[in-house]
Amino acid sequence: MIAVIDYGVGNLFSLQSSFHAIGAEVTVTSDPHIIASAERILLPGVGAFSDAARKLRESGLDRVILKEVAEGKPLLGICLGMQMLFEKSYEYGEHTGLGLIPGRIQPIRSVIPQDLKIPHIGWNPLHLQTPKDPLFRYVNEGDCVYFVHSFYAADCEPYIIATAEYGTELTAAVRNKNVWGAQFHPEKSGAVGLSMLKAFCET
Repeated sequence: MIAVIDYGVGNLFSLQSSFHAIGAEVTVTSDPHIIASAERILLPGVGAFSDAARKLRESGLDRVILKEVAEGKPLLGICLGMQMLFEKSYEYGEHTGLGLIPGRIQPIRSVIPQDLKIPHIGWNPLHLQTPKDPLFRYVNEGDCVYFVHSFYAADCEPYIIATAEYGTELTAAVRNKNVWGAQFHPEKSGAVGLSMLKAFCET
């Protein structure tokens, strides 16, 4: 069973529907006992980093996540959920993340040409840095996925497993042992996204 963590920020219905589409058992929950009994954890997220980090800590779910990951349970963070995996974010201030992946979250504007729009919205091909990663079991170089973001993961090169180009190469997916992160939205990325969720269920 996949536990999709409900802490007040995230596109929970779309994720739940996507897992149902691939025949996976999924529960949207904020119950630590259900999360502990799950085989895998998914951390969603949309909106502001500071607000999401506050809600996660106020609920105590940050401690639940850290405990389950330390025990070896697979975790996948999506979009803001991926950014929350990092040590720090500089999204309108400085904010502390879960620290599961070394690196920091920075504004895209600081690294892309000025004529490109923020946020970065749309379909972009993936450049697989680690093609044999289990998350990419059914994915090919150049497969397109859907992005919506204004910030990106920086200073995390050893953990980058895929990039995407938007004026420059931006971090698209990361991994540190049993922790994965996807900056794009698998649940909005058609068959390619569903194939990644399927692969995550098989890790």
